[in-house]
Amino acid sequence: MKIYKAAFTLALSVSLFTAVAQTKTAAKKPNIIIILADDMGYSDIGCYGSEIQTPNLDAMAQGGLRMTQFYNASRCCPTRASLLTGLYQHQAGVGDMMNTRNEPAYQGYLNQNCVTIAEALKAGGYNTLMAGKWHVGQSPEHWPVKRGFDHYFGLIDGASSYFTPTMPYRPKQKLTIALDDKEFTPGPNWYSTNEYASYAIQFIEQNKQTHKPFFLYMAFTSPHWPIQALPEDIAKYKGKYMQGWDKLREARLARQKQLGILAQDTKLSPRDSLVPEWDSLTPEEKDRFDTKMAVYAAMVDRMDQNIGRIKQKLKELGEDKNTVIMFLSDNGASNESIKGPGFTPAVLEASKKPASDPTSFTSYESLGANISDTPFRLFKHWEYEGGTATPFIAYFPGVIKPGGISSQPGHIVDLMATCLDFAGISYPKIYHGNTIIPTEGISLKPLFTGHTWKGHNGLFFEHEGNRAVRQGDWKLVSQKPANKWELYNIKTDRSELNDLSAKYPEKVAELTALYNQWANRAGVIPFEKLGRPIGVGE
Repeated sequence: MKIYKAAFTLALSVSLFTAVAQTKTAAKKPNIIIILADDMGYSDIGCYGSEIQTPNLDAMAQGGLRMTQFYNASRCCPTRASLLTGLYQHQAGVGDMMNTRNEPAYQGYLNQNCVTIAEALKAGGYNTLMAGKWHVGQSPEHWPVKRGFDHYFGLIDGASSYFTPTMPYRPKQKLTIALDDKEFTPGPNWYSTNEYASYAIQFIEQNKQTHKPFFLYMAFTSPHWPIQALPEDIAKYKGKYMQGWDKLREARLARQKQLGILAQDTKLSPRDSLVPEWDSLTPEEKDRFDTKMAVYAAMVDRMDQNIGRIKQKLKELGEDKNTVIMFLSDNGASNESIKGPGFTPAVLEASKKPASDPTSFTSYESLGANISDTPFRLFKHWEYEGGTATPFIAYFPGVIKPGGISSQPGHIVDLMATCLDFAGISYPKIYHGNTIIPTEGISLKPLFTGHTWKGHNGLFFEHEGNRAVRQGDWKLVSQKPANKWELYNIKTDRSELNDLSAKYPEKVAELTALYNQWANRAGVIPFEKLGRPIGVGE
């Protein structure tokens, strides 16, 4: 009898211990990581059709969920403001760039009627970490540590050399690398992509000692111009782009169809009007382009390598199975060039050097951007799919089923609600005495976990006079200065090649009214009516 009682007591103790352990495990809040690429096109990673080697992102896609119709705000600053706050960028105070204007929706830095994901999660018991590009407030009072981040390391500004990141490229410019709330002086052997990831890893290691969950916003500058890469990465790709842009775009589209990213009847948009016939180039011009593409590919490759480093550190710390990771790009590929009076004479000279030279300062322009945005039209800055569509990967072992692909439209405003949902934290109505604008986003957690997701009644876009609204399969879009609405059925015409506005004028009127309601609510001002900037930040 005594033996039986002892066995029963032992079994009960084990059962209670197991129950307590299970409760603790169930109650343990997940770490959350958002990884943001900079100026990377829709087709630039392997799991979205690229020939570029991105094994770490591909593994996350295979082990998680890919969203094929996820949207950003088509430009660096607006996307970052919207992503961080769960609001449209105008509501957060960054309706354009970091250009200071008198209009509140265009003041050029985050206002006090929004909260960042970091502020909301920190209030709920998270440690909050950031590495990389900030670009939503240049003055020290607007830096990341003033907007909820416990630790920060990275570039306050919009772009910089990857080897000498504080070197000005605009006249009268000052570029800042910061560690927490202090300016940081870069040392030798610097390469930005490596350095930002190294500090992120250091922050994660330090966080382990606190026994608290963490939020990491890993905002790479790669592959934003200037296109600069390490020699060993460039060597992998030199010569791979000599087949020319038409064949490269066709090959990427074929892979996208094979992967299930795009429908089998998706058509390739015509080669951009600024891009000539490949065979019209001289051998020297072909080699120059091949070099630029090899360098660009190397930048994406190196970013993926560093994502692998972060994932490896999570595994070493035993945090890999309790971390949700989301990856996306801030806008479509950039066709911007390094030309004109906006750059210093030294940078204009450096733009003439081969892209493989670490002292060069150049971009791949429309020639490369047209490949990166396969199969879409136009680029960063415009509201066509080429400007706003981003690859999106969600990865959470044991929670998100492997190998999923969703075509439901999602938007960067959803990331705030998604993070708070996973963390079990409510979105605040008041923060530091300020009334907070209700979030525009809808949590993606149900979609990630295989449940019904209601989605949005409409998604809205505006940047410097370029506009769009998407509702269901319909998308209304216009570009400045024509300002003429075009109508597309995204389900049957993802590349936006067949304007249906003349055929369905009632749908144009309906979506126009929907857009105007949103624009009034969000504080959008027609770009030509905006006041001149009273201060300019890059």
